[in-house]
Amino acid sequence: MTVQLLAACSPGEIRIAVTGDDAGQDRMLLDYVLWRPGMPDGVSDLHRGRVDTVVPALGGMFVVLESGSGFLPLRDGTATLSQGDHVLVRVSRSAQGGKGPRLVLVPHPADQKLAGPVALLTRGPDPLASLADTYPDATITTDDPSLASLLAPALRHRIRLADEAIPAEIETLIDALSGPEVTLPGGMRASIYATPALVAIDMDTGSASAGRQTKQTAQFAANRLAIPPLLHQLRLRNLSGAILIDLAGLASRKRAALRPDIEAALALDPLQPRLLGFTALGLAEILRPRIHPPLHELLSGAHAAGLAALREAGRHMANPPHRLPRLVAGLGVATALERDGVAREALARRAGQPISIRVDPSLPSLAWKLEHD
Repeated sequence: MTVQLLAACSPGEIRIAVTGDDAGQDRMLLDYVLWRPGMPDGVSDLHRGRVDTVVPALGGMFVVLESGSGFLPLRDGTATLSQGDHVLVRVSRSAQGGKGPRLVLVPHPADQKLAGPVALLTRGPDPLASLADTYPDATITTDDPSLASLLAPALRHRIRLADEAIPAEIETLIDALSGPEVTLPGGMRASIYATPALVAIDMDTGSASAGRQTKQTAQFAANRLAIPPLLHQLRLRNLSGAILIDLAGLASRKRAALRPDIEAALALDPLQPRLLGFTALGLAEILRPRIHPPLHELLSGAHAAGLAALREAGRHMANPPHRLPRLVAGLGVATALERDGVAREALARRAGQPISIRVDPSLPSLAWKLEHD
């Protein structure tokens, strides 16, 4: 299989698609990641922090970081820590679902003092660097020559420029990731709904039961065919935590026979999710580690709205009067763009001028509009 990394750039955001070509088959979307250089998710960042509050009832402590705070569970090496102690910590899970980042303690020599202010010491690897390491033979195709400045020198020889980094057929697959409905082989469909507590997936046989086979035989075969592409959606959408799947039309006793197929599909996921079993209602219960934010969180909220506004403002440069319009934004959007200086600078570099942003208190927090003089 020939693998390519495709990086489509817009102000403040790089959409990275990993595709694979097999002879005689359609091009496949193997992985998909959003990289926002001005506001990275912080996974693997190394911090010098300070213990703020020890909370035994929660099994850990809150640690003050350079921006905000994180949670450090009580594990080996943390028992002797108390309020005010300086610690060396690494982010093991990004802030998501309304909760701050999860931390792990980084050992250091006992005679090495951690004096100094709370600070971010080193950044973790960016998503493109991580994927380039996973696929060492893949070229990196991008539509922005300035991407090279964000990459390690060792990766720059792999960059190829193109007018369009992501082809239309892959864009179609990416667009589908933002919706709850998934079309599966054999006439099957699935509906994916993420809640704060879990991800619920309902499978529907649709036309899969048509034919001369008995109902249970046909539906068993249809579920079996649909399981690999459905579970691949977990990876593409980065759905994590507790995941419940309602297989289509099968009696509870019959569903357990699909365990080997589910486990084989999960084994292809680098996060190594586990099938815990089947509930009393026959729902397949899967646990996938939480590390990076899920795609649906990245596509919603003030920052996503602000980046959409910058993209639209950049498109207006192609039309008369060939100047950036003024961005009028609700407080949430304006605040998010104020925090993301990298996104504003990227647009200014492309347009040859900075964008003017005005806060309009009458607009909803996530709303924005463009105005020309």
